[in-house]
Amino acid sequence: MPTLQKVFCLLFLSLLSLGAWCQPATGYVSLVILNEKSQPVDGATVKLLNNAKPVKTVVSNSNGKALFENVKAGAYAFIVTYTGYRPQTTRTYNLPSENIDTVKLQPLNTVLQQVDVTAHAATIEHQKGKVIVNVDASVTNAGITVLEVLEKSPGVTVDKNGGIALQGKTGVLITIDGKPTYLSGADLNNLLSSMSSTQVSQIELIANPTARYDASGNAGIINIKTKKNKMQGFNGSFTTSVGEGVYPKNTNSLVLNYRVGKINTFFNYNVNIVQYLTDLYALRKYYDENGNLTSQLKQPSYFKGTFVNNTVKTGLDYYIGPKTTIGFVLGGTLIHRSGNNTATASWLNPAGAVDSAIFTGNNNTNRFKNGSANLNLRHTISDSQDLAADFDYLHYSISSLQDFTNHLLAPGGYTEESHSDIPTTIDIASGKVDYTLKVDKSSTFEAGVKSSQSNTDNLAAYQNLVGGQWVDDNTKSNHFLYHENISAVYSSIEKKLDKVTIQAGVRYEHTGYRAHQLGNAIQKDSAFSRNYGQFFPSGYISYQADTANSFTLTASRRIDRPVFQNLNPFYFIINKYTYQTGNAYLLPQYSWNLELTHQYKQLLTTSILYSTIKNYFSQLFLADTAKGILLYSQGNVGKTYTIGLSMALNLSPTDWWSVTTQATYTYKRLKGFNGNDFTSNINQLNMSANNQFKLGKTYTAEISGFYTTKARNDVQELLYPTGQLSAGISRPVLNRKGTLRFTARDIFHTNAMEGFTSFPNATEYFIIHRDSRVYTVSFTYRFGKTYKTAKRTDGSATEEMERVGTGG
Repeated sequence: MPTLQKVFCLLFLSLLSLGAWCQPATGYVSLVILNEKSQPVDGATVKLLNNAKPVKTVVSNSNGKALFENVKAGAYAFIVTYTGYRPQTTRTYNLPSENIDTVKLQPLNTVLQQVDVTAHAATIEHQKGKVIVNVDASVTNAGITVLEVLEKSPGVTVDKNGGIALQGKTGVLITIDGKPTYLSGADLNNLLSSMSSTQVSQIELIANPTARYDASGNAGIINIKTKKNKMQGFNGSFTTSVGEGVYPKNTNSLVLNYRVGKINTFFNYNVNIVQYLTDLYALRKYYDENGNLTSQLKQPSYFKGTFVNNTVKTGLDYYIGPKTTIGFVLGGTLIHRSGNNTATASWLNPAGAVDSAIFTGNNNTNRFKNGSANLNLRHTISDSQDLAADFDYLHYSISSLQDFTNHLLAPGGYTEESHSDIPTTIDIASGKVDYTLKVDKSSTFEAGVKSSQSNTDNLAAYQNLVGGQWVDDNTKSNHFLYHENISAVYSSIEKKLDKVTIQAGVRYEHTGYRAHQLGNAIQKDSAFSRNYGQFFPSGYISYQADTANSFTLTASRRIDRPVFQNLNPFYFIINKYTYQTGNAYLLPQYSWNLELTHQYKQLLTTSILYSTIKNYFSQLFLADTAKGILLYSQGNVGKTYTIGLSMALNLSPTDWWSVTTQATYTYKRLKGFNGNDFTSNINQLNMSANNQFKLGKTYTAEISGFYTTKARNDVQELLYPTGQLSAGISRPVLNRKGTLRFTARDIFHTNAMEGFTSFPNATEYFIIHRDSRVYTVSFTYRFGKTYKTAKRTDGSATEEMERVGTGG
């Protein structure tokens, strides 16, 4: 990344984020929204206005109540909208003297004209215990992938392999609609990098989850919430986008919903067609025992190809009675990825002269199939008791076909050809029951149980072309069977005492797994297993000092279990000189995480972070200097300590400009390497800013970007600075039924993955450029008709519609 462009991006984002002012704050203001029959309206959108400028948007609950907390003193009005009813603007209220009122809506039987709430929503919201990214609220999210949205999310970094870190810590549990994906590594990367942002409504960043959530994920949980419409009547939307970088990209999304009487049903379909490329340069240097340079390997590589992602999701909620709701959800994903990799591996002497060169080629075809089924039930036992149950089944079928060619670039040079077929099937079944009891007005008790089991069948068949015949390569071929069962039970209680809220919980999880490595003609059978159980306490103390200031201390103990790919001890070929392998002796890693947060109004959020990890997972890079081969693996390398400071600022310097900016500084110390004394320290800073501009009454514009300094996620690999700047503009069209967006992502093409790795007796410099500078045109059209229906007053049914998978 050129230094001048780095400085420009940093200064530009910093200047846009300057300025703030403070006013005395008061407590709260609330409206109760009723329909024409004086029944509470659940799901009405209520916007708080100050001098005609939107301040905050909330949605009314099952009692029709829309609550705004930490509101500054002043004159305010409200705009209330609800599908099938006339929008209503209230009178002006003087706060804090007037803080409660009731608004009655009048029905309107017309075609739906406008459902563009997210265009005015904040891009980033800070709630107790989590950060919420409203995907559609950012113009520059149009036409990009979920992995690219994560890359620009506050406190999130993505490394060259697609590994995700949160607040400087690796080991994040990725869930979709509250359900673990049960994928990791390349499989998870392929899923997120082919999943369009149009499929997603919100992304939740939860650094310290409560006992209700799975204990997996040392750095916390990132929950990707897909879109699910829940308006009355029949309605939907269609989104299409066309992007052009070096190669074209196209995404399409259809969302349909029908809600009437006791039934709500929905159907979502997405198809994404993307041509991709990756340009990689690597220079590897080998040294003798005295540190003298003996040889060099230069490997410029070029990857290109196409992936097509088809995703479908459908479901139905049926309200059996006023207290009971049952629902099911079916989903499926089919990803086809095909491409090729060409490279020239040049061996150089210490002076840099070429000794020999080998052309390497790799044609690959990957298929990813996923089917899922969910059955959920919610029952309100009484006004103070709720019971919820979830049962899930997931099936993955993943196949990878690769053809390798190595040709010595010399007169009479040899040609090597090999082939691999790597199919994997994964079956997961899980079930959980959650119980909630409101002990009194200030106390809530929760408890639950969960059990899940997974079965994996992973075959790797390698063949070499010898004398015109394909011959099995039993030195690399591999058949790996893996079975895992995790059982959990938890309980927690939350108590409010005047200005203090205390929540404490504990989760117990027991894990058992069996792995079987099947033998072949030259490899013996092997098997290993493990059983272990642990307690995972968590909780928080929150203190509301006054109407403007609150303090929250959270703590949690968490775990990262080795995934089957990292336990599988056989080889996966990356290229002629680079292999990847698993480690059957890998142990789980455990962490303690502490966070002290101060929030000043809705303006400033500041946090102090501390984390320590035992048995830290790190990539291990083992060098075979005799063959010139590097072997990538993973091992437990000792302990890691992280201390950090995070700051988020939300402000509106003018009526037409609002900005959200975030910075996370972390000091990380990695200690220990395969039982030897080895330490590695790093100071790293991640910054991001999102500027929203209202241009007249029609246009909305955005300038956003992020920058990350030098960083380190592994003991041996140092990542160099990277960042990007993006811009976009949008406007409503077709009588506000549609929205047109134009975006430019990574304008200066600075979002490179660059770093330096230290191996035993070897080093490697690398830089990776992707097709990240993309110009996109996106169009969304909303359609449908809403019906005048009586709104049921029971809130549990509506909550169930949103509930699929929100538990742990």
